[in-house]
Amino acid sequence: MSPVWYAAGVGARRGWTELRQTFTTGQDVFGYALWTVLLIVPMYLVRDDQLKGAGISAGAFMLPSMLGMTLAFTGMMTTAQLLATEREDGTLLRAKAVPHGVIGHLVGKIVMVSGTALVSMVLALAAGVFLVEDVARQGGEAWLTLGWVVPLGLLATLPVGAVIGSLVDSPRTVGLLMLPVMGLVAISGIYFPLSKLPEWLQTVGQIFPVYWLGLGLRSALLPADAVAAEIGESWRHLETAGVLGGWAVAGLLLAPAVLRRMARRESGAAMAERHRKAMQRVT
Repeated sequence: MSPVWYAAGVGARRGWTELRQTFTTGQDVFGYALWTVLLIVPMYLVRDDQLKGAGISAGAFMLPSMLGMTLAFTGMMTTAQLLATEREDGTLLRAKAVPHGVIGHLVGKIVMVSGTALVSMVLALAAGVFLVEDVARQGGEAWLTLGWVVPLGLLATLPVGAVIGSLVDSPRTVGLLMLPVMGLVAISGIYFPLSKLPEWLQTVGQIFPVYWLGLGLRSALLPADAVAAEIGESWRHLETAGVLGGWAVAGLLLAPAVLRRMARRESGAAMAERHRKAMQRVT
C-alpha cells in the first residue's frame, strides 16, 4: 500500500471515530436535535397552506428543499469552520509533521462532516414525513434519485468548504461568511419556488449548488404534479447532475492545491502570531 493511501485509511478511521464521539457528546446531540427542530417548525406552521398550481402544501415543498440546504450548509460551512479552527489551534501543524498527515487529516474531516450531514438530513426527513403530507411517497424511484443526488451534492460542497477553511484567517471569519450564505439560501428556492423570483435572481440562484440540491431532493421526495412549481415545469435531472458535477470537479481540482499551499505556510511562528492577535482582540 502506498503511503498516501495508508494516510487516507488512517484519516478515514479517525473520521469514523470522531463521528461516533460526536453522537455520544450531549452538547453535540443537543445541537443536532435543535437544528432538526429549527427545520421542522417553519414547515409545520405552513403545512396547510397550499402551493398554487402544484397540488402540495408549502410545508411539503420546504421539507426536501431544507434537506438540500442542510447538506450544502454542512458541507461548506462546517468543513470550513473545522479547518479554520484546527489551523488556529495547531492541529493542522501537528498533522503536517507526519508524512502525508494533512491528507489523512482532510480525509478524516470529510468522513466526519459527511456523516453529520447525512444524520442531520435523516433526522429532519424522519420527523417531516410524519408532520407534512405528500412527502417521501414515491417508492423505489425516489431512492434511486437520492442515491446520486446526495453523494454528488456532498462532492460539490465539501471541497468548497475545504477551500474556504484554507483561505480564511480564523474561525471568526467563517462566522462572518454566514450572512452571504444565508442570502444565497434566500434566493435558492428553499422557502418558496425560485420561479416566483425575478429572472435575474433566478439566474444567480442557479449558479450555486444549493438550488440544485434542493431541486434534486424535491424531484425524489415530492409527487410528480409538484413539478408545476419549478422553472420550466421540469425536474431537470441532467442540469442538476451537470451543475453539481461541475462544482464537484472544480472543487476537487482546486482544493488540493489550496490545501497544499496552506500546509506549506503553516509553522510554529505563524500559529504564535495568530494566537497573539487573538489575545489582543480579547484584551
